[in-house]
Amino acid sequence: MPKLRIGSRGSQLALWQANHISTLLLAHGHEVQIEIIHTTGDKITDVALAMVGTKGMFTKEIEEALAAGRVDLAVHSLKDLPTELPRGFEIAAITERQDARDAFCSRSYSKIEDLQLGARVGTSSLRRQAQLKAIRRDLDIHPLRGNVDTRMRKLEQGEYDAIILAAAGLKRLGKTELIKQILAAEIMCPAAGQGALAIEIREGDSSTQQHVAFLNDPSARAATTCERALLNSLGGGCQVPIGAFAEIRGGKLHLDAIVADPDGSKVLRESRDGDLHDPQKLGEAVGETLLRRGGDEILEAVYGRGLAVPPQP
Repeated sequence: MPKLRIGSRGSQLALWQANHISTLLLAHGHEVQIEIIHTTGDKITDVALAMVGTKGMFTKEIEEALAAGRVDLAVHSLKDLPTELPRGFEIAAITERQDARDAFCSRSYSKIEDLQLGARVGTSSLRRQAQLKAIRRDLDIHPLRGNVDTRMRKLEQGEYDAIILAAAGLKRLGKTELIKQILAAEIMCPAAGQGALAIEIREGDSSTQQHVAFLNDPSARAATTCERALLNSLGGGCQVPIGAFAEIRGGKLHLDAIVADPDGSKVLRESRDGDLHDPQKLGEAVGETLLRRGGDEILEAVYGRGLAVPPQP
């Protein structure tokens, strides 16, 4: 079996993900090498992600290494991948999904409702901020950047009363001791693709495609394809106040989605069932409905106020 070179960011979570895929490939008889690649998103640590506006900020340099033939595949958190990949690349596999939901983490409070008036909550996600504000308008939302360790340390040192993180990353790293509440999608609709890993390769690289095909999980692929179609139809990147969560229910694909004003004053929700074999159609249909119901006005206002930067070409 040929040697496969994996491109990965250097964060603890990214390396866990790369090593997880490496273990699976090794079990199939491959020799594997991991190359750490530093991305734009890793270098910009003092600005809220929503304000950066760099499309593919966690993927561009890795894709450059792929294009140059320095690596054969890249392992990404799917929610970091733009909905439209640059020419020359494709998603070869989406792995079995970990918990897609968000986690409420705190030292002193067991759930959002228990937080004191004006409690300081950390998140740099406009999606999370909007939904938190819809539940508790009094909360004091502050930016939170850095890797998982850095964010948890800030919580433990008392800089925040609570923080919101993806449950998947915490579970993968075994850092679950401060998870007090896993937030249902009805309360905190997750980001499109959250909890799923994507294997990106050079377009047309049939050899690597065949070697990683066993990693693809059809259920995760259908659900995340639907979510990403929704996100794409709304013209949003991963930092805009849009949530999408799809799952298979009784042989149908069910999608819950939201578009929200960052201050929580308006949250548009839409739920619909669709054909499991045409996930893109369901995502696009729900996206169009949300736009017609006022989602276009919310997103235009978000961009107009400079709270998020439109995706760059």
